[in-house]
Amino acid sequence: MERGHPVKLGKNERMSFAQIEEVQQMPNLIEIQKNSYRWFLTDGLKEVFRDISTIKDYTGNLVLDFIDYRLEETPKYTVEECKERDATYNAPLKVRARLLNKETGEIKEQEIFMGDFPLMTDSGTFVINGAERVIISQLVRSPGVYFDETRDKSGKKLFSATVIPNRGAWLEYETDTNDIFYVRIDKNRKMPVTVFLRALGLGTNAQIIDLFGEDDRILATLEKDSTTNEEEGLLETYRKLRPGEPPTVDSAKTHLNNLFFDARRYDLSRFGRYKYNKKLSLVPRIYEKTLMRDVIDERTGELLASKGEVISRELGDRIAQSGVSVVYLDVNEKEVKVISNGMVDIKDYISFDPAEADINEKVCFKVLCEILDSAKNKETQKEMIIARRDELIPKHVTIDDIMASINYLCDIANDVGVTDDIDHLGNRRIRSVGELLQNQFRIGFARMERNIRERMTLQAQETETITPQALINIRPVVASIKEFFGSSPLSQFMDQTNPLAELTHKRRLSALGPGGLSRDRASFEVRDVHYSHYGRMCPIETPEGPNIGLISYLATFARINEYGFIEAPYRRIDKEKGVVTEEVVYMTADVEDEYVVAQANEPIAEDGKFARNRVLCRVLDQIVEVPRNQVDLMDVSPRQLVSVAT
Repeated sequence: MERGHPVKLGKNERMSFAQIEEVQQMPNLIEIQKNSYRWFLTDGLKEVFRDISTIKDYTGNLVLDFIDYRLEETPKYTVEECKERDATYNAPLKVRARLLNKETGEIKEQEIFMGDFPLMTDSGTFVINGAERVIISQLVRSPGVYFDETRDKSGKKLFSATVIPNRGAWLEYETDTNDIFYVRIDKNRKMPVTVFLRALGLGTNAQIIDLFGEDDRILATLEKDSTTNEEEGLLETYRKLRPGEPPTVDSAKTHLNNLFFDARRYDLSRFGRYKYNKKLSLVPRIYEKTLMRDVIDERTGELLASKGEVISRELGDRIAQSGVSVVYLDVNEKEVKVISNGMVDIKDYISFDPAEADINEKVCFKVLCEILDSAKNKETQKEMIIARRDELIPKHVTIDDIMASINYLCDIANDVGVTDDIDHLGNRRIRSVGELLQNQFRIGFARMERNIRERMTLQAQETETITPQALINIRPVVASIKEFFGSSPLSQFMDQTNPLAELTHKRRLSALGPGGLSRDRASFEVRDVHYSHYGRMCPIETPEGPNIGLISYLATFARINEYGFIEAPYRRIDKEKGVVTEEVVYMTADVEDEYVVAQANEPIAEDGKFARNRVLCRVLDQIVEVPRNQVDLMDVSPRQLVSVAT
């Protein structure tokens, strides 16, 4: 008879009769809700106040700043009292506001009540008007840049790309049968990409060819292009974007700036910037390729790699980290120019921890060089990095980003770079309760900001009596939060049939809702089970009927990382010794694609090695049998494939 062994489940100890011992304990199953709300209270609100911290009137005389905020710890009623009284479980949000009158130099400071903010209960729910509600997480396409390949009737490859921001105008590129390269801005009429490049500052044909090299698509597009300089490019772009309005160079420049380079109107967001940098960095594009020219570090003049050298992962990292943004490759005896968007990891350039300056992303190399050249010591460096954080990690796209994305599309035709699968979980992310609330709060704040400006203008004469309290009307903020909890399709009455129904409701993922898909237009591909769902989303539990595949559930051991991508746990295998270790690593779907993964029920001998010489493994969407020394990772548990209720 099979002997049981004790297993710890939270504070309880139970006997398990499982044949496979699990190295990883089950995680806290409602942490998806609680972590997200905690992030909102600590960082999410702070981001909103930082984005809209300074409000000036139209003359620039009155300036209103939001300095700090606090959510009072003690709610008016307990959760039980709220249910009895049909009340909302909330706590008051207080904000410190400072009003500066530049003419008189007078400063008035006040603490202002910003409305009652719903609190999350210990079980991951909200009590709204006495009823328990759950905010379900939304599965959406991540902001970033995506490349695609199709074939026309004659079988010729056509390429397209889309730059998707979190908020703002879409940028779409496409090539046609004659190799002419078009751009479409915010779903408007398409125009040759060289017209757009001229509008961005590359006025002459020589400048365009100098940047992109003699690429067939760029040369074919230049022949089609009727404009010849920057002014003509700006006017033609404006005509396409605003047909019917008389175009002028100034209005075209202002309009382009507002569309792409104004952080208030265009927001790539942290996760969009992370995906963008990952896609357009040099390393994955030049890995295992041969160099056509020497690569030289521009700052030191050091030779990093010689012509004819095949690039390894380490060398690729070194080249990218040195700030080199252009590399020439030899692909089938043809020179291919690869341009990156010029972002580097700041750790190698400074002597302190970048987290002290609130930086945990790659930064713009050009801006970093300016700071390093002008800062004399460590303290000045840190101050300048904090002051110029928005330039180091731009929230909007930069001209370098646009050039790199156009170059990537040209390179794909020359077999450098890969196209993207939009249904892959590396390209879809989770918007949890914290982020949904932050977006709602931002909408309310933007409405309030317009109100404040109007009041400043109306009360401009009464500068002595004007106070922050008199300017701020909190109604728009309160209304947008109420509206979200009351009528958003993602805010639902909690399913209280039994404890399991409650738990699975909190772990539900929906592709529907604002900013998501609509049930009528969702294709079979979106609803289908994808190989990247393994260990992240349950392939079994989904409703029958019109929502099939659009509502899904988080897998048992899955967790969500700081960028909103779902991670699955794996046991690392020591390749030198061939031993399956107990070290557990969490991976997103796009990282896992590079590894060979064994199943959890693969027999392991007493010495910790695989018992069989050939092991059944997963590689991408293939099931293959490989020698045991080629396996990289192993599943943590056979249960990690399915959800809690399956």
